Amino acid sequence: MLIGPTSHIYISQRLRLHYVDWGNPAAPPLLLVHGSRDHCRSWDWTARALAQDWHVLAPDLRGHGDSDWSPDGTYSMSAFVYDLAQLIHQLELQPVTIVGHSLGGSVSLRYTGLYPRAVRKLVVIEGMALGPEHMAKLETVSMAQRMRDWIDERRQIAGRQPKRYQSLEQAYQRMKTANSYLTDEQARHLTHHGVIQNEDGTYSWKFDNCARIFPPVDLEPEVIRQLWGSITCPTRLIYGKDSWASNPAEDGRLAYFRNAEVSLYENAGHWPHHDRLEQFVAELRGFL
Repeated sequence: MLIGPTSHIYISQRLRLHYVDWGNPAAPPLLLVHGSRDHCRSWDWTARALAQDWHVLAPDLRGHGDSDWSPDGTYSMSAFVYDLAQLIHQLELQPVTIVGHSLGGSVSLRYTGLYPRAVRKLVVIEGMALGPEHMAKLETVSMAQRMRDWIDERRQIAGRQPKRYQSLEQAYQRMKTANSYLTDEQARHLTHHGVIQNEDGTYSWKFDNCARIFPPVDLEPEVIRQLWGSITCPTRLIYGKDSWASNPAEDGRLAYFRNAEVSLYENAGHWPHHDRLEQFVAELRGFL
């Protein structure tokens, strides 16, 4: 009977980054990569369902969970991709199967585009970032203005103290408010692993507030599309019908992939793997 994973540390760019290992090292490796302001234990239900057939590992991204925070408070996509590349390299996981959600999905897409031979299959849950409509609006803003906006955001974050909750119950209620689809059991589990107790007895979320914002300079959209086109492995893109995210099957982005399909989940938001867990696990089993 599986009780839970073991915790481990690896080093990337001088940071101590945390990941959990669900055992079964003789099985093919499966990486589960969480999204922004999340943590590796949000995958526990998926990991338990697959750990008999896969060597399941789940990292905490830098600035999240039990991983170190970036010393300068900067969280670039290139840094996240490097961290993932280092984990796969150091643990000799190639060829690896990857499931990524949101930010973790974006990181996984870029890694797979850079190293297409390293990935057997790829599942990305709402991980293609902003859709074409939002990107078009963003491109109307000058780089100078983006830089000024970023500086303003950084100043605001620097002056902002982490939210303190008087009890775990209060933090749990915030989790439930953030995603009404979560069951009580899911919300309590995510809260338990997502908070740290402060010295005064209050609780705060583990993630670095600076991880809320990204540097204004990133890869050009055309380069990102080229990376999508470099992915050769079978790819599944999963979306929640009630999510804010744009569906790539409808907005044209699916055409940039060689071998990808889109699954749309009814009655699901930005976290289809939580909102429709049984459906997600069943699809994952079939696809993998």
